[in-house]
Amino acid sequence: MVEVYLYGTLRRYSEADRAGQEVIIRAESGPADTMGSFLERIGVPVEEINHVFLNAKLVATRNQLVALYGYPQIGSDLSDWDLKVAIGDGDRVGLFGKDMAVLGM
Repeated sequence: MVEVYLYGTLRRYSEADRAGQEVIIRAESGPADTMGSFLERIGVPVEEINHVFLNAKLVATRNQLVALYGYPQIGSDLSDWDLKVAIGDGDRVGLFGKDMAVLGM
């Protein structure tokens, strides 16, 4: 089971969008799932995402200034939106919408 936490405008992709509460989609992962294939399967469009985190590590961002904050990251190219990083059971994904362009420490 993968837990996907939705923030900002992405909250609308969950049936549990209640103000003041965490919005989480829980879904089974497939044996060959990548971040990209998983997001497609659960119906969250990549073009609406500003930041992608996997297990508290930054995978991709549309805001290159975020790299200056020193977040732990997966890979060296945060502008790579192919999202070919593997995901599986027990992983936690954080997705921030384009309305959340700046993340501070």
